[in-house]
Amino acid sequence: MTSRELVLATLDFERPTRIPRQIWSLPWAQMQYGERFDELLSDFPPDITTAPEELEKPTIARGDAYQRGAYVDEWGAVFTQAADGIIGEVKEPIVTDDTWEDISRVHFPTERLTFDRDAVRAYCADADTFVVSPNLARPFERLQFLRGTEELYVDLMDPPPGLKRFISKMHAFSCEMVEAWVHTDVDAITFMDDWGQQKALLINPELWRAVFKPLYRDYIDIAHAHGKRAFMHSDGHILAIYPDLIELGLDAVNSQLFCMGIDEVSRYAGQITFWGEIDRQHLLVDATEEEVRAAVREVYGKLYRDGGCIAQCEFGAGARIENVRAVFDEWNRV
Repeated sequence: MTSRELVLATLDFERPTRIPRQIWSLPWAQMQYGERFDELLSDFPPDITTAPEELEKPTIARGDAYQRGAYVDEWGAVFTQAADGIIGEVKEPIVTDDTWEDISRVHFPTERLTFDRDAVRAYCADADTFVVSPNLARPFERLQFLRGTEELYVDLMDPPPGLKRFISKMHAFSCEMVEAWVHTDVDAITFMDDWGQQKALLINPELWRAVFKPLYRDYIDIAHAHGKRAFMHSDGHILAIYPDLIELGLDAVNSQLFCMGIDEVSRYAGQITFWGEIDRQHLLVDATEEEVRAAVREVYGKLYRDGGCIAQCEFGAGARIENVRAVFDEWNRV
């Protein structure tokens, strides 16, 4: 099977000839390990790749998102990086109006709609990988970046009319981007939001269902209407919304399986594809290689159902390269 065929067989529970793989890495990994990092990527080439997003009109983003200092993103949010190689935080939100009526400092990055369709077509034609879009939406996190986390939580509990109007406007733009990408040759569209803390969802699940679930429904429906798959990333303990994601028809979810517990997650085996991951909080940092291999075998044994598992982990700050290598070597063995 080609890489693309492996992923499709996995998503459809049709017994791929091996488990497809994908390494996510932060610049920290390259900075820390250099040639050893390059060798890792060479030994375990990805089956899932991201299409290029070459823009005719550049966004307003300024600076480097992974270098110490300040970075302004495409929406105008200002991030502060405390260290090189990792993502920073928003310290001073640009929406300070409690009513959400004054959003003059928010820039909708329509420049992202000017991506080069021919470049995407050429990339997909040359690749035998399963090609996904760049990330197209992150509504919950976008609201936090613009407003601030604590302020947003208060607004969600007692929504001012302006917030609802802004979410509607933001969502219309996100849908426009999804529509643009489903008319390319990519295999899937991707979106994300980090929804969990260590033990539960960040907000009441019923509030999530009322405000955010309809947004994800639209992204997924647009993708499926055009023969594309839908992939979502969400960190933290999101077990409460797994049934909702399955109901929406999400094809693959990237989530922190070990944060929620493999036995708990196994209730949904065969209903959705687990797009990773192996625990980056503890196992990749502190465990022995054999403990990492045992974790891979546990995921395979409890979640694989003639498919439904993608070998993925995030190589971020603190991870030992020996443990990341053990993840992918063990997936090859199983």
